[in-house]
Amino acid sequence: MRIGLYPGTFDPIHHGHIDIIRRGCSLVDRLVIGVAINRDKGPMFTLEDRVAMIEAEVGPVGEQTGCEIVVHSFENLLIDCAHDVGASVIVRGLRAVADFEYEYQMVGMNRALDASVETVFLMADAKNQAIASKLVKEIARLGGDVSKFVTPAVRSALMGKLST
Repeated sequence: MRIGLYPGTFDPIHHGHIDIIRRGCSLVDRLVIGVAINRDKGPMFTLEDRVAMIEAEVGPVGEQTGCEIVVHSFENLLIDCAHDVGASVIVRGLRAVADFEYEYQMVGMNRALDASVETVFLMADAKNQAIASKLVKEIARLGGDVSKFVTPAVRSALMGKLST
């Protein structure tokens, strides 16, 4: 069984993430969505909220693609998380050159830690290249319409979070 790991904070999950998940499923039999616990980023949503949103959003993707999708939280090194879930491939999405520079360094470090775990980059679909969770949250905070970037359920969760 080919197992891939798609890591991120997913705060919140958006159309770009879902596109990478769908396309990542064509590469592996099981795709583990690794939800990073990154206290330094100060996420808007709790870990539990992010996991629940991801599970709700990726259920249909798994059914459509025939890929088993599992959501797994982690707070250790990415390469250790890959070992924990049995992944031989790390799936990463790229939007722009700035993403590549960071990801290039990450691949080098991960390969130094374990060269047997490969990293695969998927370019964001053109319609999703500008989407970033940070920007989605900022647009929502300032009263903008985020419905082009997230599903209705995620939009509702965002609006609920902002009204509290």
